[in-house]
Amino acid sequence: MLTCIGLLWLAGNGLRITILAVPPVIPLIHADLRMSETEVGILSGLPPVLLGLAAVPGSLLIARFGALSTLVVGLLATAAGSALRGAVPDVPVLDVVLLYAATIVTGVGVAIMQPSLPPLVRDWLPHRISFGTAVYTNGLLFGEILPVALTLPLVLPLVGGSWRLGFVAWAVPVALIAVLILALAPRQRPFKLATPVAPRRWWPDWKSGLLWRLGLMLGSVNATYFTTNAFIPDYLNHIGRPDLISGALTALNLGQLPASLLLLMIAGRIERRGWPYVLCGVLGIAGVLALMFGNGPLIIAGTATLGFSAAAILVIMLALPPLLSEPEDVHRISAGMFTISYSCAVIVPVVSGLLWDTTGIAGTAFIPIAACNLLLMALAPTIRPT
Repeated sequence: MLTCIGLLWLAGNGLRITILAVPPVIPLIHADLRMSETEVGILSGLPPVLLGLAAVPGSLLIARFGALSTLVVGLLATAAGSALRGAVPDVPVLDVVLLYAATIVTGVGVAIMQPSLPPLVRDWLPHRISFGTAVYTNGLLFGEILPVALTLPLVLPLVGGSWRLGFVAWAVPVALIAVLILALAPRQRPFKLATPVAPRRWWPDWKSGLLWRLGLMLGSVNATYFTTNAFIPDYLNHIGRPDLISGALTALNLGQLPASLLLLMIAGRIERRGWPYVLCGVLGIAGVLALMFGNGPLIIAGTATLGFSAAAILVIMLALPPLLSEPEDVHRISAGMFTISYSCAVIVPVVSGLLWDTTGIAGTAFIPIAACNLLLMALAPTIRPT
């Protein structure tokens, strides 16, 4: 069991390392490739749109080849996409296009492996599903923290300050995770009854009210998180506080750890209740206000609050598909939930960039984030499984 727990934690890391390697170097990319704020928003919005579009194909791959094989393939594709970012040439227009293309490869890799984790949790830890979900979610959070905390002070100095080589460096651990999982993962599933059924069913049930409620609420959280990560660096540069970039990004992601640890203990008791979503929505709005109107310490505290609230909802919701579905349907409801949630998330960074470009007021980039938290609160009473 300890091996399964360790592999789930490492797989969670692989879901985010290459995606979160982008925000710390956005100012460098912005200046080097002469990108507008809208183009920055598109770059930040590409991962969530791919996570949405490729989630259902990921479900098909799981049904055809199994969750373990899909996870390994996804990890390798993610590593390849990150490394390809390092090959972006210094050619106007072409450089941005190729950066987008490499980001698409990375997003597809993450998207196809994400639905594989809930069924693996059910297979490897059938009697501790909430705990197993919290474990890989904790790994996911570490995968968010490590690149934002280490890219500027450690990785870039080691690669001569090149953001291109920085992406290559972060591809290496993801490839190593794939190798470890391939070598050490159990070859026989503890829950064997699902084996002959799962390959015949992969298309999500789009008529399910529960699926749509889960997807829309998770979409509010994803949009908040991705947009905040995308615009903190340029926003702090704009208001004359570039010294806060590393600290704010680290606080946003480090603030998720207390929530993850807390949910390890209490997720099973609150996962079907409405009040945690309302509470986290209030915390999210408070974090946005602190980011927009606070001074240095308050900005750091606000980003940490945003991280805490987003992580709490994430842990609760990722545990629901394996808890509420039959074993052969876990990957289907997971894929559908991810498709809806990331479809919601993709538009918000672009809208934020357009608001900034149109108004010329940097703080307007965070208005859609506040709206996402209001949506989360509004949908909270509907989170009653049927």
